[in-house]
Amino acid sequence: METRHIEAFLAVADELHFGRAAARLHLTQPSVSQQLKRLERHLGVELVSRSSRVVQLTPAGKAFRADAQRILGEVHRATSTAREIAAGRVGNISIGFNGRAGQLIMPRSLAQLHASYPNITTRLSSGRSGPQLAALARGELDVGLLYGRGSNGDGPLLSRQLVPMRIGALVGHGHMWANRSSIAIRELAELPCVMFQRDESPAMYDAIMAAAERAGVFPRIVEYMNDSVSTEIIVAARPYVGFASFVSIDEPRSMGLKVVPLVDPEPVVDLQAAWRVDSANEAVQAFLESLDATRKYLQSTVD
Repeated sequence: METRHIEAFLAVADELHFGRAAARLHLTQPSVSQQLKRLERHLGVELVSRSSRVVQLTPAGKAFRADAQRILGEVHRATSTAREIAAGRVGNISIGFNGRAGQLIMPRSLAQLHASYPNITTRLSSGRSGPQLAALARGELDVGLLYGRGSNGDGPLLSRQLVPMRIGALVGHGHMWANRSSIAIRELAELPCVMFQRDESPAMYDAIMAAAERAGVFPRIVEYMNDSVSTEIIVAARPYVGFASFVSIDEPRSMGLKVVPLVDPEPVVDLQAAWRVDSANEAVQAFLESLDATRKYLQSTVD
């Protein structure tokens, strides 16, 4: 059974006139008649009663008409869905993002994605870079917005740089460094610091430690705390120094916290979009496209 045969039958059923049905389908009248006969032979029943003056549906034709409409509708929907998926306009994507990407990247990029591809469904999860890399390796994420590049365990991830992020000292509004314009890396050996475990954000951890090593010091770490909100609370409550990435020091911070740039040398980490080689489907490509405008905007603010 071919869809064109069903279309011919439905046109005749609607018009009850072969000439009008042919015009509707942009076919000749003999072609419509031939397609209807082939459908009837396939089904083994007469669907349309023909006479010199009247065209009518037989009881079998009336019964078949409703099913034919449903079948043709499902074929059209299936065709449309397949084409939409092939073009990246339909699909599902799981996106992970760290705290800074959630603030700087996701709102603008998701707005762009849903404006261009409204039928793509997104599943979002926030987390530090290390857990995102692990989730990418397990196939739980399609794309991660994270610091640095990594490996998915089976091979390298594909990645795209979004924006370089400077790293500063995170302090409370009453901290002795709160009004400083910058802090030399070597000064981290003088005051108590709160740090996160390396596996939580390997690239950021390494950037801080590499800068400290170049300055010939080791930060005075008094506590390791992996949760960023808990870090902010303890930094706000005690004269501790935390670490935070930033594009601009004027970015708003919760609890009155301030970020003071670290210098001599300045630690920098790349905010990246990373995705598995085997998950680069059309929906992923659509999301990566949506990152372009945001990336250009952020890079212009950095410049």
